[in-house]
Amino acid sequence: MKDTSKKAFTLKTLTKSNVWDIQENDIFRMWEAAEKDADLKENLRHYTDIIRSAFEIEEVKIDRPEVIKKYEARGFKVGNLRVDDSTKVKMAIKKRPIMRVTDLTYENIRHISASKLLEVIDRNFGGGWDSLSQSIQDIIQTGFEISTTTLPADRLHKKGGLYEKKIEDGFEVLEIVKGTWIEAIFAKEKPEIDKPKTRFDDDFDKEEEKEEDDEDVIVEDHYNDQDEDDDYDEDKLTEESYRTTYETDPDDLTLDSVDVADEDY
Repeated sequence: MKDTSKKAFTLKTLTKSNVWDIQENDIFRMWEAAEKDADLKENLRHYTDIIRSAFEIEEVKIDRPEVIKKYEARGFKVGNLRVDDSTKVKMAIKKRPIMRVTDLTYENIRHISASKLLEVIDRNFGGGWDSLSQSIQDIIQTGFEISTTTLPADRLHKKGGLYEKKIEDGFEVLEIVKGTWIEAIFAKEKPEIDKPKTRFDDDFDKEEEKEEDDEDVIVEDHYNDQDEDDDYDEDKLTEESYRTTYETDPDDLTLDSVDVADEDY
């Protein structure tokens, strides 16, 4: 999904997002280029944690041709990685496949195509878009425009209808048969919007290179900063102030836990 032809990745510039843009041979190339850096050993765990987020890594403890062939048969690339001045370790590396909807994360969702996304959806369930958990839907919609329609089979491809308009607008489509009806899931990659630079960006870029973010965040508390009569000015409300609420019996409410993967930018 991204044009990476002009990017020159190094171990220092890898994040848990852009690591999905590279392949196994790139890991060995970047590692070799970093072998002379004094901080390689110091940041070894940081680099390997990032790589492991997108790649399977196994140490080849028995360096024999027949063992290496078995790794290669499983799709691994095998090579040597220097861990300090006197030690090289033979490692087997393989890109993690995205086969199921549960493989999708906030870090990798922008690194697959719309057709690949629909292939993953089709492979994992047959119940339609609503069969996906809300957490998976949220991940998908950070990288793709999604719309659905369910129509009788003889009406779905009607000339001038929604199906035709979506295809003309660049959407990929997955058709799920439901008896005499068909659900069409339309997907289109969202353009990435570059965030405007701020004076805090340099500090943020430095901080994300650390293995752990130990910076204290101070949040100003304005909970009690209101007039005595609790009046408020609607004109001053911002978009972030709105919340959607539903009137319902408290006994009917359930609390679902949603796993949200950390993002690196």
